[in-house]
Amino acid sequence: MTDHSVYCSPLGTRYASKEMSYNFSDQKKFTTWRKLWVWLATAEMELGLPITPEQIAEMEAQVNDVDFTAAAAAERETRHDVMAHIRTFAAACPAAAPIIHLGATSCYVGDNTDLLCMRDGLSLLLPKLACVISRLANFATEYKDLPTLGFTHMQPAQVTTVGKRACLWLQDLVMDELAIRRVKEDLKFRGVKGTTGTQASYMQLFEGDSSKVQRLDQRVAELAGFSRVFTITGQTYTRKLDVILLNALASLGASVHKMCTDLRLLANLKELEEPFESGQVGSSAMAYKRNPMRSERCCALARFLMSLPSNALATASTQWMERTLDDSANRRLVLSEGFLCADGLLVTLQNICEGLVVYPAVIAKHLAQELPFMATENILMAVVKLGGDRQECHEELRRLSQAAGEHVKKDGGDNDLISRIRESSYFAAIKDRLDELTEPSGFVGRAPQQVTEFVQEEVEAVLQRYQGQLAGRVTLSI
Repeated sequence: MTDHSVYCSPLGTRYASKEMSYNFSDQKKFTTWRKLWVWLATAEMELGLPITPEQIAEMEAQVNDVDFTAAAAAERETRHDVMAHIRTFAAACPAAAPIIHLGATSCYVGDNTDLLCMRDGLSLLLPKLACVISRLANFATEYKDLPTLGFTHMQPAQVTTVGKRACLWLQDLVMDELAIRRVKEDLKFRGVKGTTGTQASYMQLFEGDSSKVQRLDQRVAELAGFSRVFTITGQTYTRKLDVILLNALASLGASVHKMCTDLRLLANLKELEEPFESGQVGSSAMAYKRNPMRSERCCALARFLMSLPSNALATASTQWMERTLDDSANRRLVLSEGFLCADGLLVTLQNICEGLVVYPAVIAKHLAQELPFMATENILMAVVKLGGDRQECHEELRRLSQAAGEHVKKDGGDNDLISRIRESSYFAAIKDRLDELTEPSGFVGRAPQQVTEFVQEEVEAVLQRYQGQLAGRVTLSI
């Protein structure tokens, strides 16, 4: 039964996926410790130490059967989590007990397990990010031609398209995919380095044979699935790696925050809306409300994620000499919660992208309020081409624009500039062309082509890496 009397992180219980929660679970952590002990003993046996296949087999048989109660009792006594689990594993493997953790220090299991969980966590995040990119690319392509009012300084600006705006969000996410993938590709294994990173204990075990110690380091990394291993470490791998990792995740958070803030603003304008289910309640008091709760959730989680690099920076900068232990409790929080938070963000964002609703009529209405002012330059050029005086035309447009603006601001009316121009005898020569000169699609420039080019040239190259991993839709449980 679930114990409702103790605190549980909402990242695990509400937002992150089951697979990401498992990746940072005690079961995953401590079975990985045991696998690392098996890999170490296997490599040591291969390189000539007196370890038997029977001892290896005994350890392998007990990898997944962790006695958490016994381990907790041992930790209360020793005040040392690694020693507690060595004792528990040794009790389950009496024949192998003498060679478990041979030559290793605590960071052998601690740091290497963190690196394995990072690698697996990144392997979970990247396809989810690719799914978001795929859905958003489809959305951008579908609406690449739909004109919409652009905004700079949150004030009406030149016309863009709904699809082009989506590409602004999409471009950030494509950059995040590259940054996170690079972190994964650059990950190195800590390997077997001993207490201060000098491998002195292994030099003792192998009677000064440096080549065997080097091979041991490489072989354990191979067994763990890593192609590269840190050449230099102190007792730990450099905590600079945690900074690089969390910076990449925090940058994803910034991208999601920006996108979802835009969605919230567009929801306020009633131009675009995130999914809203038939039974969903927007407010306990105001029954009519359709709050953008998914986008708000993403912004909330992103804000937390963006705060984590400062913590990693503080930890990396205070690792005295070969290491201090004040990183331990801190990293238990920031690494796992960074991954769970990024996972929850992507799960929610995919759900949003799979259900975005566009309201073209509202978009057209807002565009109609501003487009007449933007069309004045087209109208001026058309008059001049027919022999009109540029300065006279400019003054007539200024006069009519000021009157239309006053009607909007003081009377609360619609923008009637085009009607005023149509009724002015000065513009009689182009009266029949006014609809053409104010057609919204004529103001979007190359926005539709830019969408097509970006999706074909940059997005599709990203999605090619995730073939077979882009199917399925996300349904949020809460």
